[in-house]
Amino acid sequence: MKRLALLCMTAWLSGCAVQPGDTSGGNVAAQTTPDSEARQRARTFTELAAAYYGRAQYKIALEELRKAITVDSRFSPAYNIYGLIYMELAEDKLAEENFRRAIDLDRADSEARNNYGWFLCTRGRYDEGLEQFAAALRNPLYPQPEVAIANAGQCAEMKGDLALAEANLVKSLKLQPDNPGTLLRLAGLRLRQGRLPEARRLLARHDELVPPSAASLWLGVRVERKLGDRAQEAAYGLQLRKRFPDSNEARLLLAGQYE
Repeated sequence: MKRLALLCMTAWLSGCAVQPGDTSGGNVAAQTTPDSEARQRARTFTELAAAYYGRAQYKIALEELRKAITVDSRFSPAYNIYGLIYMELAEDKLAEENFRRAIDLDRADSEARNNYGWFLCTRGRYDEGLEQFAAALRNPLYPQPEVAIANAGQCAEMKGDLALAEANLVKSLKLQPDNPGTLLRLAGLRLRQGRLPEARRLLARHDELVPPSAASLWLGVRVERKLGDRAQEAAYGLQLRKRFPDSNEARLLLAGQYE
């Protein structure tokens, strides 16, 4: 999912790539340096692409990325954004090619490794994804290690390794105690583990920080149901039906599919 913190991007987001074999801008790139005018233009186009990506305006974002690689085809952040867009469009082959291109151009690109790791995990390639998160974290200059750690935690949970998931999510929260996404992930894990008071506490902290989402309300329903608090369960359920009537969570609630 694009909105997950897992796909976080730094101030000048990392980029993505064109299809392998595209040589547009290749002659220019051969002459560019990180501080060149061409590199700065590529950075600007990539920042614009990232902004359009964030608004789900993928066609315009792709146009900006084509401009970026035309002026500097070796600007790795552009390929990272390409990967994110193609991932969102379910163009898995192109997404993977672009993430790998970003990493090939800059082995220390932890943003690209984090995003590629999440791509792999969402495609069921858990061990490969965990390897990418580990590689991202080996970079001592990575400004947001808590993001890759949290994503590794969710990936481990998806794999079924709850011990590894717990270790990563707890570590991520220590680095960033008020991250709503990580709080919600750990609350969900605590529910799976049967540690219900902790799940309730983490969910309450999440709700103090951000407005409720369909996911958080649905988690609240299930936690309170397990704890036997029918009034609070009903309150969560009512909010879920009113705020997010068309959500998958609301459909599960109406169908009584709590597990």
